[in-house]
Amino acid sequence: MLAANALAPGGCYDRGAMPQPVAAILTLGCKLNLADSEEIARGLRVAGYRVVDRMCEADAFVVNTCSVTHVADQKSRRLVRSVRRMSPGAAVTVTGCFPQSAGFEAVEALGADLVVGTRDDGKAELVRFLAGKLDGPGSRRADVARGSALHTRAFIKAQEGCNDVCAFCIVPRTRGREQSRPVAAVVAEVQAAVEAGAREVVITGTQLGAWGRDFDLPRGPHDLIAGVLEGTDVARLRFSSLQPQDITPALLGLWSDPRLMPHFHLALQSGSEGVLAAMRRRYTAAEYLRAVDRIRAAAPGVAITTDVIAGFPGETDEQFEETLVLCREAGFARLHCFPYSQRSRTAAARMPGQVPPPVRQERMRRLLALGDELSTAFREAALGESRAVLWEGEREVDGQPLAFGHTDNYIPVYGDGGEELRNRITPVRIGEVYHDGVRGILEGGDAR
Repeated sequence: MLAANALAPGGCYDRGAMPQPVAAILTLGCKLNLADSEEIARGLRVAGYRVVDRMCEADAFVVNTCSVTHVADQKSRRLVRSVRRMSPGAAVTVTGCFPQSAGFEAVEALGADLVVGTRDDGKAELVRFLAGKLDGPGSRRADVARGSALHTRAFIKAQEGCNDVCAFCIVPRTRGREQSRPVAAVVAEVQAAVEAGAREVVITGTQLGAWGRDFDLPRGPHDLIAGVLEGTDVARLRFSSLQPQDITPALLGLWSDPRLMPHFHLALQSGSEGVLAAMRRRYTAAEYLRAVDRIRAAAPGVAITTDVIAGFPGETDEQFEETLVLCREAGFARLHCFPYSQRSRTAAARMPGQVPPPVRQERMRRLLALGDELSTAFREAALGESRAVLWEGEREVDGQPLAFGHTDNYIPVYGDGGEELRNRITPVRIGEVYHDGVRGILEGGDAR
């Protein structure tokens, strides 16, 4: 599934009628990939492309891939082949984690003209390559404004790479060693996004809790967040995935600033002490629950979301039940569930007790059912509350176009008001639980 990014509106169109060359950026995977795609999009707009984020006939493609599971590999492989079939004459470039795991030559064989790695020099090479296509024979470069399209939410990368050695994870091999960006660089990029129209910024990284520990004078993620709050006038700020050991008093103390959204994504993976130890996670189930309690004390109404793996090697029925119990106790707003995927060159791939695929799928089914139950309960608990919503555009529901956005604690909201609400923050009273979110009733009060 393509990630829901915010590069620019765009769909299929009459390519021949377009005076400006079009680049389609198709993003799979995580928020870090979204941040990378936005960086590439900015470079391509400056070069002269109109950038869209839809599968359509285009002059150039950027396929930003994922390799976190074997299913992600399959999706990445299919997407590269699909864009090559759709536009045989287009320039097709590929980046992201899949080339790092499968090998650059294997990805080139799928039909890519250029394959680059996950680091910044690769993205710069990609932009230079596609910019060069505009100067060749048959170029459709147009004398157009090079500005960035308005979008409501921007993803800004603060950190790359991971030094951890979790038994199941291939990401340290695809993203490399930890490397933090200076506070000043992140602040400048956040402020530029705000000045371009973004009302909300999401700070992302491979291992955000590790931000700053590679500096000569080590720092922590609270220093980064404090710097962004002090150095920018961003209206809403979100901080991507953390782990329990990252939840410090210094970090939570910052959530007294109303610009920090009450939403934490706190990675779990398993609720069993034995499985967590086998996974080489750096916390216990008990420590995880204590971190949840500290978050709730610091940020009333907070949404806590998480990742859970079903069927890790050696996981027994009893240990899986421990995961279900912990998820209920934590009261998550949403579960992101994955069946264990056996990745070559990881310790877990060589472990005894590989759980049979049918058992993994049954555990996955139970996790998804629990996730639906917990998500519904979280939204029902919000009924009648007044919360600030950032409206992101329109979505069609049962043939009816409705305004769509998210509350501060990341509940999806549908409401009346249309496209004129886009990129505004308004108070909304939470009405009935509705589809995958809630129905919101616009209230009186200042809109921003």
